[in-house]
Amino acid sequence: MKTPKQKIVLGLKILVAVLMLLVVGFIVFRNALLEQAVAKVSVKMDLEYNSRFTVKKASFTGVSGIELNEIVLVPATGDTLFSIKKLKTSINLWNLMLGNVQLGSLAINQGFVQLVKKGKIRNFDAFLKKNKDETTTNEKKDYAAFAYRIISKVLNLIPTDMNVEKLTFKIDDNGNKTTIGIQKLTLANQQLETAIAVETNTFSQRWSIKGFANPRNKQADIRFFNRDTGAIKVPYLDERYHLISSFDSIRLNIQNIDKSGGELHIDGFAAIANLHLNHPKIASKDVVIKKARFDYRLLLGARFVSIDSSSTVQLNAVKMHPYVAYETDADTIYKLNIAIPKMKAQDFISSLPDGLFTHFQGMEATGDFDYQLHFKFNKNKPNQLVFDSKLNKKNLKITKYGEANLNKLNGEFVYRAIIKNVLQRPILVGTANGDYTPLDQISPYLQKCVLTTEDPSFFSHHGFINEAFKQSIIKNIRTKKFSRGASTISMQLIKNVFLTREKTLSRKLEEILLVYILENNRVASKERMLEVYFNIIEWGPNVFGIGEASRFYFQKKPSELNLNECLYLARIIPSPRKFMYQFNDLGNLKDFAIKQQNFLTTIMTRRGLLTLDDTIYKSQPLLISGSAKSFIKLKVQDTTKVEVDSIAVDDQFGF
Repeated sequence: MKTPKQKIVLGLKILVAVLMLLVVGFIVFRNALLEQAVAKVSVKMDLEYNSRFTVKKASFTGVSGIELNEIVLVPATGDTLFSIKKLKTSINLWNLMLGNVQLGSLAINQGFVQLVKKGKIRNFDAFLKKNKDETTTNEKKDYAAFAYRIISKVLNLIPTDMNVEKLTFKIDDNGNKTTIGIQKLTLANQQLETAIAVETNTFSQRWSIKGFANPRNKQADIRFFNRDTGAIKVPYLDERYHLISSFDSIRLNIQNIDKSGGELHIDGFAAIANLHLNHPKIASKDVVIKKARFDYRLLLGARFVSIDSSSTVQLNAVKMHPYVAYETDADTIYKLNIAIPKMKAQDFISSLPDGLFTHFQGMEATGDFDYQLHFKFNKNKPNQLVFDSKLNKKNLKITKYGEANLNKLNGEFVYRAIIKNVLQRPILVGTANGDYTPLDQISPYLQKCVLTTEDPSFFSHHGFINEAFKQSIIKNIRTKKFSRGASTISMQLIKNVFLTREKTLSRKLEEILLVYILENNRVASKERMLEVYFNIIEWGPNVFGIGEASRFYFQKKPSELNLNECLYLARIIPSPRKFMYQFNDLGNLKDFAIKQQNFLTTIMTRRGLLTLDDTIYKSQPLLISGSAKSFIKLKVQDTTKVEVDSIAVDDQFGF
């Protein structure tokens, strides 16, 4: 009878024998198995993706090495997706037996990968279709587990030893062509180095990527820069989207990727130097960010994806902590919090990107401030939207204005409107202009009507109305476009006097900051702001200010206007050049206009702005006696009496 020791020895001998048989069997039949695997992939490409996949020669080299020659993938309805002359790789056999494909080395010599779009046909469309399993299941996805699985698979496919030569990536989007040629790429001893040639229809450059990369430990620190002098130009986006952009260098650092306690943590930072952006929707000039850095901590759980509040975004000298979250536990919820710690006001002004805030150049300030923004949107409960913006200031004072000198509102100045990019005639805002009308000489009815339609809380707010912003955001999200604004008279005044009418991100950001300064630094009184507003806004074709408007329509002075005339003038402010379309061919207001005016009369009465005695004007006719009469097409030329009840009210007025 054998002893236990003898049994163990016998078992080990049997195990070794079995392993030897497996190794011998693998060596004998491995080429046949490899050819079978290639054939299986070829059939799958044909049946599932309508594409032809071929490998001219496939063979093993050494114990775990594989060499493939002339690999080609061609969609049936498009250009070749990729073609590689020679590919050599090695696979970790132990991980392979455990079900994981992990590359040890990779060598590619001569080939290309191309994405081609001709008309609406793309050579990669077949590979974008959704997985059938994903479209049929209603089970919620575990974001942390899903992301970690994808990241692990991708990193396992990145070899620890790599040598790539003459591999080209091509994009041809209906003639917008970009070629990125990797002349040489090496990864050895965790050190990455590349030599890249880039060519488009408009420029050619040489790039380089250098740094540290350890795919097995999930760490990297790489830098992307121009091998020649000058900045790196970003290809394709300029021709396809008219976004001209460049930068001196980019650095990407991944410090840690770890999954524990059901959460996935990704930590690191990204930095870019001297970023230039130019696009008609951003600004009229180049936008320059000299230094930007994002120290990130990404958190993913079973039902959420977030940027943790410990993350830091730095733009020049401005540092802020963002918190962004997407949650799908009970409801679908979007969250955004931004915190700017206490900083000097002058540092903030000096850090504003060049080209994005041109009207602030030269501005100087003293004091400190900090800022918090809290935003929360529940897709299933949109009316519970949270929007809370708060700026805390200490001894904050503007000591010198830049290009936009807000103090000019307190004196005489020349105003020139810009309509459809055309500069209009100059209007003197001051008593030397015979049509200029002080606020106390403007009919109180007109002041009440205009404030009701344009900005009911003008005398109580500080430039912005949070509730109006909330309703604007809700409607814009629902319609998936910017279909509603939340403009106050303060914002309209800044936009008209100091800014252009261009619809750019730059103009909107400048408007917000300038309104805040105007309203919170007591640059001008509310009464003065309203007086300037009445004297510059457009009230008809080539009609600016209430002095011209009251004469153009009624041959009166602004102080002589009755309620019906004031209701009419306030109603046409949104579209002053189209006032004539409010009348029918008999010279009477159309039904829709009468209904809107009646609604506003009711609103003003409810708010105590009108009394029942004021509504006596409803029985009096509206007489268009000025030169505006010639714009109204009438069947009976001497018909001039038009009955007007009230004023147009739209959701833009905040009702």
